[in-house]
Amino acid sequence: MNDEEDERRLHPTGWRTPVLLGVVGVLLGALFGTVLPGLPPMPWTAIPTLLLLAFAEAFTAGRTRRRIRRAPGTEPIPPLSAARLVALAKASVLAAALFGGFCVGVALTVVDALALPVHREVFFTALGTSLAAGVLAAAALYLEYACRVPGDEDRDDEPPKAL
Repeated sequence: MNDEEDERRLHPTGWRTPVLLGVVGVLLGALFGTVLPGLPPMPWTAIPTLLLLAFAEAFTAGRTRRRIRRAPGTEPIPPLSAARLVALAKASVLAAALFGGFCVGVALTVVDALALPVHREVFFTALGTSLAAGVLAAAALYLEYACRVPGDEDRDDEPPKAL
């Protein structure tokens, strides 16, 4: 496989991009929390929404893994459907990292004023939302892993061979 073919190949999500997006999210959240004169309350509804998305992706990952491995009683998954699930998983990991980092940044801006009820509510809502975003990121990584074809695990560790 030459370098051009290797660039076109879809690679598993690494740790660098989500961490970088998380750091950018923390900075944006801290900026958001310090620039606004009155911090608006964060919606608590993001927590169950992210957890519901995480549950859906984890459930889909389990079923997809069984279908790709051709477990008895399942029908094979069409390749286009698996590609769409990989795209969903990659997008979910990146969005969860950015959103979770943003909520951590907002929580850090109000940590010094937790005596005020509004700041305490924002802090706990932001903390819960960032934890739910972490659960979504974990479920999305599991979905991405579940979409691998058997035998792909061996190829990820090997460097591309020159012709």
